[in-house]
Amino acid sequence: MLAMTRNAMPSFRTAIHWFFIALLALSLAPVTEAKKKKKAEAPQSPQEVAPVIDTSKLVWPQPPDIARIRWLSELRGEQPPPLETKSKKKKQGWMDRLAGVQQQDFTRPALVHILAKPYGVVEDSKGLVYVGDTYVGAVFIINLETQKMEFIRNGAEAKFKNIIGLAMDDSDRLFVVDAALHQVSVFNPNHKLEMVFGTDDLARPGGAAIDTENRFLYVVDTEKEHVLVYDADNYKLLRTIGGPAKSEGDEDPGTFARPTNVTVDPDGNVYVTDTINNRIQIFDADGNFISMFGKPGDGPGYFERPKGIALDADGHIWVADAAQGRIQIFDKQGHLLAYFGYPGTLTGMLGLPAGLYIDKLNRVLVTEQLKGRLQVFRYITDAEAAVARTERDKRAGMSSPPMAAQTAEVKK
Repeated sequence: MLAMTRNAMPSFRTAIHWFFIALLALSLAPVTEAKKKKKAEAPQSPQEVAPVIDTSKLVWPQPPDIARIRWLSELRGEQPPPLETKSKKKKQGWMDRLAGVQQQDFTRPALVHILAKPYGVVEDSKGLVYVGDTYVGAVFIINLETQKMEFIRNGAEAKFKNIIGLAMDDSDRLFVVDAALHQVSVFNPNHKLEMVFGTDDLARPGGAAIDTENRFLYVVDTEKEHVLVYDADNYKLLRTIGGPAKSEGDEDPGTFARPTNVTVDPDGNVYVTDTINNRIQIFDADGNFISMFGKPGDGPGYFERPKGIALDADGHIWVADAAQGRIQIFDKQGHLLAYFGYPGTLTGMLGLPAGLYIDKLNRVLVTEQLKGRLQVFRYITDAEAAVARTERDKRAGMSSPPMAAQTAEVKK
C-alpha cells in the first residue's frame, strides 16, 4: 500500500502543477485580450497611414493673402484597370489532386506603367502632356483630364537610353534629348520618328527649348558646358553660347559650370540654369550676355542646384531647385517674388524637382525624380490677383488697397 502511494505521488504532483498553470492562464486571459483590444483600437503610426490633406485649400501664400499658386493634382502613372472577368486556371499538382484539394480560379492583374524618374515635361497644342522618364526609357503622353496615357517607347517607336530634355514646337513636333546616346530624336505630331541628329556635337546633352519665332532649338550640353543652337527645321548647328570657365572657380559672365536647363521668352531671350554656379544667366537671341542673378545658399532667394526653368504669362522666372525641394519665382532683375514647396513626398511637397513647364492655361507642371511623380499647380496671374484683391477689399469695406505690400505675393 505504501509502495502504491509513493508511485502515485508524482502523478498527483504533476496534476496539481498543470492545474495551477491552467488557472494562471485563465487569470491572465482577460488581461491579454484587453491588451489585444487596446492595440487594435490604438491609432496606427504615421508611417502606416498618410495624413489626410485638404487639397482644396492647398495654396501659396495662405489666407488672408491673395493666393498666387494653387495645387491642382498629381499623377504617378497609369490607373490600374479593373480585374479581368475572364479567369485562368492554375495547373494543379498531383499532391493536391491526391489530397482532394479543390482547384481555384485566379486572375492575373494587368501591368500598369508608372513614372520612376521623370525629367523633361512639355505640352502640345491639344493639351496633351509629354513626360520623359530617364529610368523607364519612354515618353509618357498624358491626358490630364482623363488620365489616359500613350507612350513613345524604347525598342518600339524609338531607341532611348537616358531621356532628359523635351521640347515642342508650334506644329507639335516633339524633340527628345537623350544624354546617354548623345542625340536628339524628332517625332512628328503622330509620334512617328522623323530624324535623329546631334551625335557629332553632343557629349552629355540635357534640357532643351524652342524659339518658334526665330526657329532655333537650344540644347544644353552639361558636359561641354555650353548651349548649342540648332536650326529647328534643318537641324544644322548654327553656333554655341557660353563655355567652361577658363580656370577653376571662375564665375565670369557667359561661363558655365554644369548647366542643365534652358527656356526662351517671347522676345527670344535665352535663360540658362547654371547649376553648379547656382545662378541664372540670360542671353539675347544672338547669344550675347544680358544679365545674371543668383547665389549659393539653402534659403529662399538662393540656389542649391537649380534645374528646371520656365516663364509665366507675366514674364516671371520660375526655377526648380532640386536640393531645396522648392520652386522659386523671380522678376527679371533677380528679385525673389514668391516660393513654395518643401523637401518631401507628401502632396504639395517636392522630391528632387527637375522639369518645369507652364502652359497657356497657367498650369505649372513639375516633375519629381525622387517620388516619380508629376504635380500640377495653377498660377494666378497678376490680373486675376488684382481682381481678387479688389473684391476682398470691397468685402472688408476698404475704399483702397492696403499700403503694406504682401510679402509672399508675386508682384509686377
